[in-house]
Amino acid sequence: MTGLNRSVLSNDQGNAAVIRWGILGTGNIARQFAEGLKSARGAVLQAVGSRTAATAEDFGALFGIPHCHASYEALAANPEVDVVYIATPHPLHKDNSMLCLNAGKAVLCEKPFTINRCEAEELVACARANNRFLMEAMWTRFLPAVLQAQTWIQEGRIGEVRMVRADFGFRAGYDEEPCLFDPAMGGGALLDVGIYPISLAAMVLGVHPVNITAMATLGPTGVDDQNMVALQYENGALALTASAVRTETPQDAHIIGEKGFITLHAPFWRAEAVTLTLPGRDLETHHLPLAGNGYNYEAEAVMTCIHLGKTECADMSLDDTVALMGILDAARAQWGLRYPME
Repeated sequence: MTGLNRSVLSNDQGNAAVIRWGILGTGNIARQFAEGLKSARGAVLQAVGSRTAATAEDFGALFGIPHCHASYEALAANPEVDVVYIATPHPLHKDNSMLCLNAGKAVLCEKPFTINRCEAEELVACARANNRFLMEAMWTRFLPAVLQAQTWIQEGRIGEVRMVRADFGFRAGYDEEPCLFDPAMGGGALLDVGIYPISLAAMVLGVHPVNITAMATLGPTGVDDQNMVALQYENGALALTASAVRTETPQDAHIIGEKGFITLHAPFWRAEAVTLTLPGRDLETHHLPLAGNGYNYEAEAVMTCIHLGKTECADMSLDDTVALMGILDAARAQWGLRYPME
């Protein structure tokens, strides 16, 4: 199998091919992903890597992980790990992912994929040079409600899509979550949560808008407390996205076509209900509760690709991820936000 150290381990269904996961990082997102793996068929959480032995062992004890490493390098070198989930802060994504790719591991990297497009291009080039699997962890794309919305679009139920509207905003305190507002950590709404509505728009309308118009309110630390990004496409379709870390927003999404529209109910980024609205017809709502916490769906997508010998996922392609980072770059450029590491 291309790019994978496969083994056959024992699991609850008896002997079956499984994928052995490692998690690089021990913060909140790492815990959520570890919890999600419990519901991912064919997944074994084999190892965790942290910067200290104590934090690795605490995390390992919480999730029953057999290998707890006191460095990221040790995790990357573990021969009993097939794929590593990168759960570190934004500025570390590129280097942490490259460490694992160069060690022969497949990689699922938390969003935002990198700080900017240039870093994304370097990371993708590294994966392709090593012939290893790599994907951005945009878990929303794999949720049942989002897949149902895509099915309705493909069936032509709403006709040609003409508009997308989506937002993701919440109110955090400057002292409560300082990393969100720290330029050195890639802080601000756009990279932290703005990627969700923009990625949704790109999933429906494509990653190559002909015009990008962005506005933001920069806070006292210099990063965006809130923003709006409008995308215009060659066929005339439009997308309006908003994100915020100082403002509560509805967090729903609407995909609007010539004949009707689709609503991904709040919070759209982990939607469990989706409604098709067509004039003169009864609403068609599908309630699709998540199995596990939702992170299991992207994990299963990764494992399917690995079992098939693929080095990327068609539903979240590397070229799309690079183009999405370019959209974020273009938006930030319009309000003059550059990070210290750029």
